[in-house]
Amino acid sequence: MTLKGKTLFITGASRGIGLAIGKRAAADGANVVIAAKTAETNPKLPGTIYSAAKEIVAAGGKALPLQVDIRDEEGVIAAVAATVAAFGGIDILVNNASAISMTDTEHTPMKRYDLMNGVNARGTYLCTQACLAELKRSAEAGRSPHVLNMSPPLSMKQHWFAPHTAYTMAKYGMSMCTLGHSGEFRKYGIAVNSLWPRTAIATAALQMIPGVNTDMCRKPEILADAAYFILTSASSNTGNFFIDDEVLRDNEITDLEKYSVKPGTKNFIPDFFID
Repeated sequence: MTLKGKTLFITGASRGIGLAIGKRAAADGANVVIAAKTAETNPKLPGTIYSAAKEIVAAGGKALPLQVDIRDEEGVIAAVAATVAAFGGIDILVNNASAISMTDTEHTPMKRYDLMNGVNARGTYLCTQACLAELKRSAEAGRSPHVLNMSPPLSMKQHWFAPHTAYTMAKYGMSMCTLGHSGEFRKYGIAVNSLWPRTAIATAALQMIPGVNTDMCRKPEILADAAYFILTSASSNTGNFFIDDEVLRDNEITDLEKYSVKPGTKNFIPDFFID
């Protein structure tokens, strides 16, 4: 199975992991919707929906850049309608957009709390709800639809909550969507899974974590390749909390050197939420 001719709606795809997943799909000849907020160049955050679209096209796919704030219900519904008008439907939803603040309760303003929960948990739920009718149609057409949430395995351990309760709640909200929707949508033939990295990934989000040495991280492409294997599997493959290197190993890829930011690195920064 390939992604040729399939349509992916990817949130937060103007840069980083979302863009990498889009480019990997584009290499098969997929249609990629870049649903993200950044439409104008920002020196602190490289990449816009338009620059991402150019990269998608250069990689071999078709691109539709849409400026979308996934906290805005009307905006998301309009983006889904624009996608259907352009490409005829939606086969894959990648809930990648996320907001992060690794702060304790005393230092997390409610505005930041609302942002994280609005983007991570609510945004994932909203985009899934808005795409559901099209995903059902994809299933009816035998196109093996998928929802992939970029969120961690659920581990109810205190040490994953105590340092940054608000962020963990918001991120686990995405994973709870995986848990619930995989069971709810199984009857429709729609797969719902989560994917999370074993190590820290060199993206713009690392700017929110002081003192991170990106030389001890991996590139977003490791998640893109892992996502590709998930998204090209049968839609009966559902309800999983995948870890990137385990997906690659299961597909006989064990040499991960090409994903290192700094070649030869052995000691990578471990990501959160993996026991």
